[in-house]
Amino acid sequence: MHPHLPSWAEAAPRLIAVAAGRAAADLVIRGATWVNVHSREALPHHDIAIAAGRFAYCGPDARHCIGAGTEVVEADGLFAIPGLCDGHMHIESGMLTPAEFARAVIPHGTTTMFVDPHEIANVLGLRGVKLMHDEALLQPVNIFTQMPSCAPSAPGLETTGYPIGPEDVAEAMGWPGIVGLGEMMNFPGVIAGDAQMLAEMAAAARAGRTIGGHYASPDLGPPFHAYAAGGPADDHEGTREADAVARVRQGMRAMLRLGSAWFDVAAQITAVTERGLDPRGFILCTDDCHSGTLVNEGHMNRVVRHAIACGADPLVALQMATINTATHFGLERELGSIAPGRRADLILTSDLRALPIERVWARGRPVAEGGRILVDCPHLAWPAEVRATVRPGRRLGPEDFVIRAPEGANRVTARVIGVVENQAPTRALSLSMQVADGRIEPDEARDIAQIALVERHRGTGGVVNALVSGFGYRGRMAVASTVAHDSHHMIVVGTSRPDMAAAANRLAEVGGGVTVWRDGAEIALVELPIAGLMSDRPAAEVAAKAERMVAAMAQLGCRLNNAYMQHSLLALVVIPELRVSDLGLVDVRRFEVTGLFEDHSA
Repeated sequence: MHPHLPSWAEAAPRLIAVAAGRAAADLVIRGATWVNVHSREALPHHDIAIAAGRFAYCGPDARHCIGAGTEVVEADGLFAIPGLCDGHMHIESGMLTPAEFARAVIPHGTTTMFVDPHEIANVLGLRGVKLMHDEALLQPVNIFTQMPSCAPSAPGLETTGYPIGPEDVAEAMGWPGIVGLGEMMNFPGVIAGDAQMLAEMAAAARAGRTIGGHYASPDLGPPFHAYAAGGPADDHEGTREADAVARVRQGMRAMLRLGSAWFDVAAQITAVTERGLDPRGFILCTDDCHSGTLVNEGHMNRVVRHAIACGADPLVALQMATINTATHFGLERELGSIAPGRRADLILTSDLRALPIERVWARGRPVAEGGRILVDCPHLAWPAEVRATVRPGRRLGPEDFVIRAPEGANRVTARVIGVVENQAPTRALSLSMQVADGRIEPDEARDIAQIALVERHRGTGGVVNALVSGFGYRGRMAVASTVAHDSHHMIVVGTSRPDMAAAANRLAEVGGGVTVWRDGAEIALVELPIAGLMSDRPAAEVAAKAERMVAAMAQLGCRLNNAYMQHSLLALVVIPELRVSDLGLVDVRRFEVTGLFEDHSA
């Protein structure tokens, strides 16, 4: 339990006394339209009384709860809705620490987050998870941690900084604030009955925790049924209506995500809006939102607005972002609704469709008003070693990024990663490439660039080179990032080998981040010194640098929506079809390392 919030049992004597009129509330919000997500009603002219950080009375008249020390807020008909919950997300994708992420999203009405810090787990192991968990517990809103399950995400296909095993999962289940097991990304391992995956799920089940899912395959036959039988209770990787339907029919929650680059709500919410499935089986989430999205567009308020625009009834969309989420994690009696005993997380808004966030309370305290945060979000003292994690082992040169053709070939058929806009999956392309002086060169006319993965955890000096299509880059350029889900080596995409080398060396100098180069000069930089993933600078400052980075990518010819998010997932070896890792090119359809060339002709 958070140190500043008494449990329901501890608060019950006072809550009872306030509701009965024997004691005064701390706060009474009068004359609101109470959005009741239990009954799916909007009830006008209701009062809400709060004491000890929890709701004490929700009814037509709270005058009996008001005493000399009670603060009274006149809602004047504004809608009172529960604080919004994000059912699945990665704080690191915001490029921010938990404190700065909280500071960014509180004004948008997010008061509860269920976070899986598997990005930092891949870099720093259990130590990194504990640091994230500890800072999360300091915040004025609810940040529950799911212990990462898959580091590496696919054993044998990538190498992480630190692996996570069943003993780590079992240890973390005893920490306060741990609410479940993070997304079980190694779905082939679950399907095959892998002993480690089963042991991790068993440790979570023994602790009574929720097991997160990640089934990134379009196959809804026996493999999907085997995965569901293994224990994952939710899944956010669906991209089709059929995916959502299949999941809820198997007793899983279908998590519909709208992140910075993942637009998967519209295709799946029709299961509710058109097919009429019970909306209790559906949860809204973000998965990955970078700082620019958070600062300029919003967080869960953005997702709820989008679901409504896709045809969802506003009250149903709110259920998907509040009570459904809380119920899924076994916290329905603790949060996710405006009802007696629950944490007093509440938003006042004038419009359920446009969802402007006028005022926000968390645990009965005012935390934001008119887009301004009103509370402090405490930081940990992050140790020096977490700022020294980018270790390529040597200074790289242009020769490290040469793609050599098979001996004697003048044309080859190459496996090329094909980027799919607004979706996590890629396409496995087979393209004929000309050989010049024994090398394969980028082909601007056909939108083919180079991609390289630079090992950065153990200083091996290793570089794996491949090809990628879909970014639209023109001229001599490179984009490099130490955010490379999930192993978080360094990904460099470019058309110029000198620029690729310069970009990689620059990130080693600054301790990680994202850098954009054109014609031998750096044109944008986002420093992410904490594990090469996050900054502890204010969200607005990081977002401004991220905006310049996105604009720089556009100057290079890229027109993709949130191309950086696409860039950062090119090493995610558990999402089809083709990825790159430190071990080579990975065919995710077969879960095996494959060669860059299919064949060649002399």
